Amino acid sequence: MTKINDELKKWIVMMIMVAAAIIHKAAVAAAEPQVPCLFVFGDSLIDSGNNNNLSTIAKVNFKPYGIDFPLGPTGRFSNGKTVLDIIAQLLGFEEYIPSYLNAFGKQILRGVNYASAAAGIRPETGLNWGDRITFDEQLTNFKNTVEQLDALLGGREATSRHLGKCIFISGFGNNDFLNNYFMPRVYNTSKLYTLQQYTPLLLNRYAEQLKVLYTYGARKVALVGSAPIGCIPVTLVTRSDGVKCVERENRATQMYNAQLRARIDVFNARFHGAQFTFIDGYNPINDVINNAEAYGFKVKNKACCGLSSVICVLNDYVCPNRSDHVFWDFAHPSEAASTIVARRSYESQKPTDAYPFDLRRLAQL
Repeated sequence: MTKINDELKKWIVMMIMVAAAIIHKAAVAAAEPQVPCLFVFGDSLIDSGNNNNLSTIAKVNFKPYGIDFPLGPTGRFSNGKTVLDIIAQLLGFEEYIPSYLNAFGKQILRGVNYASAAAGIRPETGLNWGDRITFDEQLTNFKNTVEQLDALLGGREATSRHLGKCIFISGFGNNDFLNNYFMPRVYNTSKLYTLQQYTPLLLNRYAEQLKVLYTYGARKVALVGSAPIGCIPVTLVTRSDGVKCVERENRATQMYNAQLRARIDVFNARFHGAQFTFIDGYNPINDVINNAEAYGFKVKNKACCGLSSVICVLNDYVCPNRSDHVFWDFAHPSEAASTIVARRSYESQKPTDAYPFDLRRLAQL
């Protein structure tokens, strides 16, 4: 009887160990992100510090930026997380995607953020701010990363397999209007082209840059449209009856977004094996602005941080309750507003949020 009890105990212990192993394996699997890596290109809305060492006024690696971010001021144009940080979390990444400036060794296996404040599609865009990393230069940096991946993974074929599973997010257009076309004292583009001429020219250049991105290995690509730049505090027009958005700027970005969305099917037909999708950068934040109270915001047309300039200065004034404000500074949303936009980018709430699919679906493809 004792021998039977001993054997039974051994069997029970063994079953417990097997069950524990299965549970552990399931827990590890559950913790894995939905894609192995995330590569990001864009401007200040998703920059995580790539401008920190540049000779530019478009950098914010100082307080009060990052006042609500776990790592403090890192170069993010936010009081806390950017929309990209939140998207990465929704995709299951437990750590922040490193900026190209700070990506080393095996970190690059899970992705890199190349975004740079003031950057645009056109090479001259944002020059009024000083140095910035244009999209062309961000692509060069990505090429360098690909070569590093070749060394880590044992060759281009293995790198291509790895990159083919990753999501690539590219968000441009804002600065090509704000810090180019609508600055006639600095740039001559508005003198050379009407908006109807400028927009397709801009997108033609973008298409050629995306071809380079595809050549380097991008296959799951999300193109984020431009924001309602006529509604950010720096461009708002104050009238006797309140505050109205600047329609000229908003019409320009709406035209850009409509034409970019229309090219998605063209890209998917042109780039064999790729899955391109359009993520609406306009309506989600515009909805928040127009329905601020319904979303829990008390202030929709004023910056929380700073009193006059586009970006806040060192130790600038900060409102006491950041979550009450749609905008953190005069051009960038607060973490609270970014969270709403990120959730709609990840999982569409309206048919216009993404075409043909949202980021959650893109991860599954």
